[in-house]
Amino acid sequence: MNINEIAKIAGVSRATVSRYLNDGYVSEEKRLQIKKVIDETGYKPSAQARQLRSKKTRMIGVILPKINSESVSRMVAGISIVLNQAGYQLLLGNTDNDEKQEIKYMKLFKANQVDGIILIGTILTREHYKVMKEINLPIVVLGQRSEEYSCVYHDDYNASKELTKCLLAGGKHPAFIGVTERDIAAGQNRYNGFIDAVMEDYGDNLSSPADIEKFKKDNVRTGAFSYNTGYDMTKELMECNPDIDSIFCATDSIAVGSLMYLKEHGINVPKQVQLTGIGDTMMGKVAAVSLTTAHYYYKTSGTEASNMLLSMIENEDDVRREVKMGYKIIKNESTLS
Repeated sequence: MNINEIAKIAGVSRATVSRYLNDGYVSEEKRLQIKKVIDETGYKPSAQARQLRSKKTRMIGVILPKINSESVSRMVAGISIVLNQAGYQLLLGNTDNDEKQEIKYMKLFKANQVDGIILIGTILTREHYKVMKEINLPIVVLGQRSEEYSCVYHDDYNASKELTKCLLAGGKHPAFIGVTERDIAAGQNRYNGFIDAVMEDYGDNLSSPADIEKFKKDNVRTGAFSYNTGYDMTKELMECNPDIDSIFCATDSIAVGSLMYLKEHGINVPKQVQLTGIGDTMMGKVAAVSLTTAHYYYKTSGTEASNMLLSMIENEDDVRREVKMGYKIIKNESTLS
């Protein structure tokens, strides 16, 4: 059975059947005739033929920084729900936090004719934006704010500021363990939230630029998104400044590493040192001392990004959209307040 035979049985032209199959205009009478024939014959149009007619592959490329990250897996779960329901397939590209791999995957997805890309962003460079412009595909950035492309991101600044104030309610000597400020969301925004809260509540002790620089040197460390960073940087901080009584960690995984060091060295959490993370992950909940943290709506952010991308693809528009997700502070055993 093919389109010509459907047209002959239904008593309409081949072009009319083609318009029907591609959701074009067909009178109600002819639409019912064609539907009746298709229902009776069980005809199903070739997916390849429909792809050629619509010039769409119904495939979406999703570029992610770390496949074994709980936050990323929750985002991908949200993405999958929406795209599967809409009849799209996902192509996943794992970069292991290598920004150059993100660029390679964008080019690869373009070569494989995906209909759009969701980039779970880490560090967006000039080269990223150059390639994003060259490939000329609908793109949504997830996890970072972009002024040039549609994006869904988290309120990292305010979540970090609120967590820091929670620490300062029970401590007087705060410290920070984060990631590179080249990562605007997890690096720069979370650090800015921390330092602004410290300046508001602790600013009398930081009255000069020299005081601020000394504070940063003694009380601020950065590393990778890992337990090892938390462990190693906590060791450095405590050896440099034993008076530290509160540590803000930019992620739950860093906080768990910090907790491991403190526990090994007989430092009570939270009585001697308070601790916070971000992410509300399972590892933070089941740690020896459950972490006070910020819950991000990662799965919902994935559904938001998918709906945004589908709107761009199916409506063929290039209107930039932006969604900033909320958060919820989860107070557990690792803080005094």
